[in-house]
Amino acid sequence: MKIAVVVPGGVDRSGEVRVVPALLALLKRLALRHEVHVFALRQEVEPGEWWLHGARVHNIGGRATVLRAVKAVMEEHRRGRFELVQAIWSGSGGAVAVAAARLLGLRCAVHVAGGELVALRDIGYGGRLALRGRLREAFVLRGADALTAASQCVLDQIAALGHEARRLPLGVDLDVWPQRAPRPREAGAPLRLVQVASLNRVKDQACLLQALAQVPGAELDLIGEDTLGGAVQALAAQWGLASRVRFHGFKTQAELPPLLAQAHLHVISSRHEAGPLAVLEAAVLGLPSIGTAVGHLAEWTPDAALVAAPGDAAGLAALIARVAGDEALRLRLAFEAQRRALAEDAAFCHDRFEQLYAGLLGR
Repeated sequence: MKIAVVVPGGVDRSGEVRVVPALLALLKRLALRHEVHVFALRQEVEPGEWWLHGARVHNIGGRATVLRAVKAVMEEHRRGRFELVQAIWSGSGGAVAVAAARLLGLRCAVHVAGGELVALRDIGYGGRLALRGRLREAFVLRGADALTAASQCVLDQIAALGHEARRLPLGVDLDVWPQRAPRPREAGAPLRLVQVASLNRVKDQACLLQALAQVPGAELDLIGEDTLGGAVQALAAQWGLASRVRFHGFKTQAELPPLLAQAHLHVISSRHEAGPLAVLEAAVLGLPSIGTAVGHLAEWTPDAALVAAPGDAAGLAALIARVAGDEALRLRLAFEAQRRALAEDAAFCHDRFEQLYAGLLGR
């Protein structure tokens, strides 16, 4: 089967930077059985092509990206017929997938993977902030033959707009992230928190720092690209936390496990998440997560995670203090989170996509 996969990016030719690990895990598995062509809207500024994990990447780049992406899918279809079109993320990629599928008479699936359906106006985040975005998402949701999302939170957003979707989590590649049993915290050791996320407003590291300031002795490792020009570091210094917060910047997948292995608790402070995969990766390594009621954390509470409302620094601090003082609770959360992450790993994700495609094609 020949499949067109439309993505905004996440498929850098290096396979290490500017990639989405769960996407690469899916492409790798699909390419073992199918001919996979990935149409990346803006991976690089200039158009180009390369192979990645057995899939052929067509980078669109430049201006009029949506129109040229639709044209590129149609041109590749003429070289050899596609059987279906898949968009990972809605937004512009979803619009490309739906338009190309309709023009070619193909079936189309769209996986809503981010903030396409939200509008957080105070931080300028979300696909539905402007009329143009709302019209685009309406076109995508109506035009797709199948809608999927990683967590119930996003399924609820889709349902609120009058559409049905199925839960299809993007899982951890256990070839890259081998399972480790949860480890007891050393007696007397300071509580080490970790967050793996870009420094940006939707991840709300300001809320996390406010929470940290209320938990004496706790330390925090922040791992991710800084998109705010040092603003988070300035907040840490301003609030007297510089000695308790370590900024590591971007790390590759190979570099992450050793850093996570030193932590006792993974913390999410986001205003919105569709997943995130970081929760699942931490769980595979035996590290439990607490945080704001988004994505998988909202699904997993109270057995595999604990949550506070987004933006609630005091509530987040209370969760950190609770887990810090109850090692049995921390380990219970870790074991249950790991069980769930392993049950829905990258192989499970691939199987579910294969079942989705078989259903769409009547097989």
